[in-house]
Amino acid sequence: MGSGNDTANAEFLLLGFSEEPALQPLIFGLFLSMYLITVSGNLLIILAVSSDSHLHTPMYFFLSNLSFVDICFTSTTVPKMLWNIQTQSKAITYEGCITQIYFSLLFAMLDICLLTMMAYDRFVAICHPLHYTVIMNPRLCALLLLVSWIISVLNSLLEALMLLRLSFCTDLEIPHFICELNQMVQLTCSDTFLNDIVVYFITVLLGGGSLAGILYSYFKIVSSICRMSSSQGRYKAFSTCVSHLSVVSLFYCTGLGVYLSSGVTHSSQSSAVASVMYTVVTPMLNPFIYSLRNKDIKAALNRFLGMAGITGTIVLRLKTSP
Repeated sequence: MGSGNDTANAEFLLLGFSEEPALQPLIFGLFLSMYLITVSGNLLIILAVSSDSHLHTPMYFFLSNLSFVDICFTSTTVPKMLWNIQTQSKAITYEGCITQIYFSLLFAMLDICLLTMMAYDRFVAICHPLHYTVIMNPRLCALLLLVSWIISVLNSLLEALMLLRLSFCTDLEIPHFICELNQMVQLTCSDTFLNDIVVYFITVLLGGGSLAGILYSYFKIVSSICRMSSSQGRYKAFSTCVSHLSVVSLFYCTGLGVYLSSGVTHSSQSSAVASVMYTVVTPMLNPFIYSLRNKDIKAALNRFLGMAGITGTIVLRLKTSP
């Protein structure tokens, strides 16, 4: 594929984890299970928050949006992989690859923005508790969410347009289970200097800026907690941050692992494993992290599941009654 005109008609091959036929059912079952757990777990968080008036606060507003984004993030990659295994086909069209990259970048950036906003929410709640309801009002929360969507859409659109200007060689095999930006750039025959500059600039500006905001928020939070005289107050304040801090650590560590594995080791296997952690495992674990360590979420889930069970029983009795 030497020319850009031919590239639009190209088909890429997603090689996945293994070409061993005996391992395909195991991989299919594993990823199907993780996908169903991810969707059901995050959907339960959304339903619990929306159905419980006690959770109609900024922190849970951002958490429910994070759960929605995690469902979308996983759904951009895993269903296509499952389809390829089921049909024993590794092909994905050029348009399909670009679309997958666009939405993966979109939802990954939204994850970063939401985690940053949740850190800011914790900062205001602990460092300025008397002004929390005034600062974190519904209008500001909606505005922050809107700005996050605008930034994410523009970022992924820029990355996709930069990829469209490249033409690709005859070797169109991607040693991965998804179309990833780094893997696609490595297959091109064009000069990627401008693409690399754009990627590094966006990573430093958006990724680094968000991480700096999170670190600053937690620096101020820790300073504020240390000044508290009551040990019970310190414990209560810190316990509200543990879940978010766990998710942030998991997200950034796995995301950093993707770039280190692809940029340093050049091993397709290690890069694929790191991407699984980043795109599948992290969204799957988020609901467990927030529900297991959060009494409000556990109580809301119990109430929601109890209501669902009562409703199901009533409907069943109405159907069976003469």
